[in-house]
Amino acid sequence: MIDTSISAKDLLFTLLLKVGVSASFAALLARWNTFRRVLFTEERDPDQKLKLMLFMTPPLIVGVALRLVGFPYRFADLSLEGAFLMGLLGGRVVGPIGGAIITIPALMGHEWLGMPAASTAGLLGGLMRQAIPNKEDLWNFGPFTFLNIPRDLLRLLRQAKMSWELLPLLACIGLELGRVALVLATKSKWLFAIDPHWNWWLILSVLATVMSVAAPLKIWNNTRIEMNLERHQQLLLKARMDALSSQINPHFLFNTLNTVSSLIRFDPDSARGVVLKLSNILRRLLRKHETFVPLKEELDFIDDYLDIEVARFGRDNLEFTREIADEALEAFVPSMLLQPIVENCLKHGLASKLEGGRIQMRSTNRDGRLNIEIQDNGAGISEEKMPHVYVEGIGLSNVRERLRVLYGADFRLEIESRSGEGTLIRIDIPELVSTMQTVG
Repeated sequence: MIDTSISAKDLLFTLLLKVGVSASFAALLARWNTFRRVLFTEERDPDQKLKLMLFMTPPLIVGVALRLVGFPYRFADLSLEGAFLMGLLGGRVVGPIGGAIITIPALMGHEWLGMPAASTAGLLGGLMRQAIPNKEDLWNFGPFTFLNIPRDLLRLLRQAKMSWELLPLLACIGLELGRVALVLATKSKWLFAIDPHWNWWLILSVLATVMSVAAPLKIWNNTRIEMNLERHQQLLLKARMDALSSQINPHFLFNTLNTVSSLIRFDPDSARGVVLKLSNILRRLLRKHETFVPLKEELDFIDDYLDIEVARFGRDNLEFTREIADEALEAFVPSMLLQPIVENCLKHGLASKLEGGRIQMRSTNRDGRLNIEIQDNGAGISEEKMPHVYVEGIGLSNVRERLRVLYGADFRLEIESRSGEGTLIRIDIPELVSTMQTVG
């Protein structure tokens, strides 16, 4: 029913509540992960369209029912606006069907034009969605799109280029004007309108209808942008981790194959052993999807790597010792964390030692933290070079960057070194003992 004696103050308050209910309705739906996924997918299959309708119709039905209860709840009726939104998002089938469903209470209240009007609004939204070439242009429609009308008209005249966000704006204006015209042309109880009069207050009614459609679209578009940023951050993180975990020098493979070629002539058994260890390393490198691996697996990789280095350079007297707590072996560490550090020990610390040298590795876990120490008795790092280690040293800088990406500020990477005495590297990270984690 229509109250023709509504005052200007009551009308303004009702229209403000209407826009507020529309925005609250959109914000509430945006909290559901399933609905967010439906929004994020622009080309929706039938199942997603059904989910869209199942999410949107119940609150809209409640709004129509509340309005039928009595005078105070006129603002809750968003039947035309909701049907138009379903058409814009779901297409020319979802819009009319959704519009018919949400106006079932109005039909039961003998408002005979409510269902046809809502279905028409839904069909209009669906046809508009179909007409717009780039569906992303729908999301450009916002509460202040009308401010762009002069600019868009000039662009249309000068460049013959249409601004598609104007279509929903014009449709909302047409829906409200059509509703008022229909109410005035028929019996007032056949269709609901907040203030069916041809006067200046109609401008406010039209503006409220525009805002009731634009506000949900803007809220949902912000949700889509957030989800898109999260997705790109995950892809970026995965790309960075893949790049940072590729620490094996490409020349390592070719040099190892040359070593195998040489060993085959006079020591076939050693050549076979090197090939097996190289296959283990390559198999590990192909598993780039693994971000974390057990410490035991990382140590096995180091053993294979050192055995190949011994075969390549004849470091038969290279000593590698491990002091690893049993419970630390099952803790998860970033994949390829230790190899760059061990490689630095060989290339920069022990390369000049004729007797081979020694590398010690220790690990303990305490109070939910995993501590790893790698120490060599090589050339060490001079005081002048120490400040530039993380900048000039590719291996250590990449290790530090990977730890920062994975743990934020919750890690420590410390280097202690004296020229001529060796280097000690300490890594302290949160202990992970759950199932293997991946990024992506």
